[in-house]
Amino acid sequence: MPEISSYGDDSPITAFATTPGSSALTLIRCSGNGALNLAEKIFSEPEKLRQTAGNTVLHGWIVAANEKIDEVLISVFRSPKSYTGEDSLDISCHGGIAAGKGVMAALRDCGFRDALPGEFTFRAFMNGKLDLTRCESVMELVSARTDKGRGHAINRLSGVLEHEINATKKQLVQALSGVEIFLDYCEDEISAPADEAAGHFSGQRLVQETLARLRKLAQSWQRERIYQEGILAAIAGRPNAGKSSLFNLLLKEERSIVTEIPGTTRDWIEAAVSLEGIPLRFADTAGLRESLDPVEKIGVERSRDLLESAELILYLIDGTAGVTGEDRAFITGNRPPSQLLLIIWNKADIVPMPTTFPFTANGPIGVSAKTGEGIAELESAIVKTIEERLNTADEQPVSAAASLGTIRQKNLVEAVAAALEEALVLAERKEPLDLIAPLLREAVNSLGEITGEVSTADILEEMFSKFCVGK
Repeated sequence: MPEISSYGDDSPITAFATTPGSSALTLIRCSGNGALNLAEKIFSEPEKLRQTAGNTVLHGWIVAANEKIDEVLISVFRSPKSYTGEDSLDISCHGGIAAGKGVMAALRDCGFRDALPGEFTFRAFMNGKLDLTRCESVMELVSARTDKGRGHAINRLSGVLEHEINATKKQLVQALSGVEIFLDYCEDEISAPADEAAGHFSGQRLVQETLARLRKLAQSWQRERIYQEGILAAIAGRPNAGKSSLFNLLLKEERSIVTEIPGTTRDWIEAAVSLEGIPLRFADTAGLRESLDPVEKIGVERSRDLLESAELILYLIDGTAGVTGEDRAFITGNRPPSQLLLIIWNKADIVPMPTTFPFTANGPIGVSAKTGEGIAELESAIVKTIEERLNTADEQPVSAAASLGTIRQKNLVEAVAAALEEALVLAERKEPLDLIAPLLREAVNSLGEITGEVSTADILEEMFSKFCVGK
C-alpha cells in the first residue's frame, strides 16, 4: 500500500503551476529538501545547476534515459530566499501537453512526488514566509473576478490585514497585562494599579476601543464577499415583459431565446458580468404566472425559489400592458429586508413612464430592451443601489485598506468581539478579575488564529486542501 503524503513533511514536491495545453509556455514548480540535487539528475548541465546562485535562470534540456525531453529554462531559488523558504526551482518548458507531461514524468522518476493542493503555500506558512491572512489572499488573487477584487487581495497579500490584526492584538494584550500581573502575584509583591488592587478592571476603556475597531473590521466582510462572490441579480416579471431581451443587453450577447410567445423561458439562466468593478450574476427567470403547462409550471416554481435567494431583483413592467395586479402584488409583497429591488418600465420607447408611481417610494427606471434606450442609466442605478447598501456608516472598514478576505477570518473576529462584549458586561457589574481574564485570553488566542500564530494541524490541512494544486 503506497504511503499517503502529508502536509507536514519537507520531501521534494512538484506540480504544474500553469495548465499544460496550446500555449507558449508551461510552468512546473518544484520545492523541498534536496530538490536541486534531484533536478541535477535530469538536467543537461548538472554542474551549472549545482554551482549557480539563487535567483538565477539557467538554459538547458530535461533529459531522461539519455533522451532529450524538452528544452527548458530553470529559475533557481535557494533557501531561505524562495517562496516556500526551501530550495526551489521553476521549470519553464514548451506549452504543449506532451512536453509538460514528459517533464513531469522525469521529475517523478528522479524522486519528486506530486504536491498536495496548496502545499507550496503551506510550506511558505510553516517556514515563516507568509502568515495565514497572506496565504488566504493567494487564492483570493487567483480567483479575483474584477480589478477591485484583485486590488483588495493584493492589499492583504502585502500584509495590511496582518498588521491590523497584530496592532489590535497588541492593544488587547496591553489591557490584559494588568489583570494577569495582579492575578499571578499577591498584592504585597507588586504595586498594582488602583483599580486592579481594588479588584476592578482598569483596561475597560482600552477593550471598548478594541471592540469598536473589531466590529468595523467584521463589517468589512460584507463588501469583500461581494467582490469575491458577486451579487445575484434576478430579472423578474410577467411573461413577455422583456426579461430575456434585457438579460441579453446586460450581458452584451445573445444568451436567452427571445420570441413573441409568452412562456418561452422555461427555467432560469445565469451569467456573470462586471459593472464598475462589482461582479454580478444576472439570472433570467421564467415569466411569473399561473400555468397549466407542467414544464412551464416547474420553471416558474424554480424561478420563485431563485427570487427568494436573490440579493437584487430587477422587476420588469411591460409598459404596453401597464401595471397589472400581478405587478402590484409582487412589488408590494413581503421580501427579506436585505433584498434590493429596482423597478424597470420596459418598452419606454413605445409607452412613456407614468409621472406618478404610488405604491413604491422609488419610481421605475425607463428602458427599452429592444433598442437599448436607458440601459446605461439602468447599469448606473444598479451600481449606485449596491454601493449605497455597502457604504452605510455602520459598514465602513477600519481603514480603506484593512478588510477581511475569508469567512474564517470573519468568524474569528466575531468570536473575539463576543468574548470582549462578555468581558465588558462583567466589568460593568464589578465582577472578579479572575472571571474577566479568561475571556481576554480567549480573545487574544482567537486573534492569533487569524494570522496562524495559534493553529492546529487539522485546521491547517482543511484550509490548504481547498487551494489549487501548484499554489
